[in-house]
Amino acid sequence: CYRENILKTAKALVEDTKLLVSGAASSQDKLAQAAQSSANTITQLAEVVKLGAASLGSDDPETQVVLINAIKDVAKALSDLIGATKGAASKPADDPSMYQLKGAAKVMVTNVTSLLKTVKAVEDEATRGTRALEATIEYIKQELTVFQSSEVPEKASSPEESIRMTKGITMATAKAVAAGNSCRQEDVIATANLSRKAVADMLTACKQASYHPDVGEEVRERALRFGTECTLGYLELLEHVLLV
Repeated sequence: CYRENILKTAKALVEDTKLLVSGAASSQDKLAQAAQSSANTITQLAEVVKLGAASLGSDDPETQVVLINAIKDVAKALSDLIGATKGAASKPADDPSMYQLKGAAKVMVTNVTSLLKTVKAVEDEATRGTRALEATIEYIKQELTVFQSSEVPEKASSPEESIRMTKGITMATAKAVAAGNSCRQEDVIATANLSRKAVADMLTACKQASYHPDVGEEVRERALRFGTECTLGYLELLEHVLLV
């Protein structure tokens, strides 16, 4: 029942995405209508996904987290898409903002597809761990793209905060190795959830620290490079766990 509702609402959201993209080239009224419609649809989708997560029961909290993370990714992608649509409104077809809009729409569709795959995998215990890991790998890749962009973080933080956040990577690495050895679905799901948070926190702290007022250009470039290398190394580890 929940799966059908999620599927139906997700399809409606994909249609809203198309309207948002086409709305950038039309009137402000049509754009506003498309934004409002997508906001209503994402609210409905979040509700049915939460009901679906609740139906799993409290004895499987890690899988519930996987589902909630999937809808959070879709919501974030929609927010980014609406922002990109506003930026591209009334601009010519070859304007850079139009390429950003197309990129945001692609991420949106990718995340909706990922949500549907996750919902399907939840019904099959044998594939839950694999799907959770795949979704985390995709999420980390998207976070790395944001990290590597020229966008300056809204706030700066201390280098100490960045160092503190690397401890999460150490813990997640140990968990990933253990999951690769045990190959138990619950261990793999827990690894996926922990890895997602650990890498996202590290990337955020690293970028914020690299823009600290006391940090020079050379040190900033090195910090950003090492943040990227750490993430790529961790992605390789997760790919190995997936292979196992």
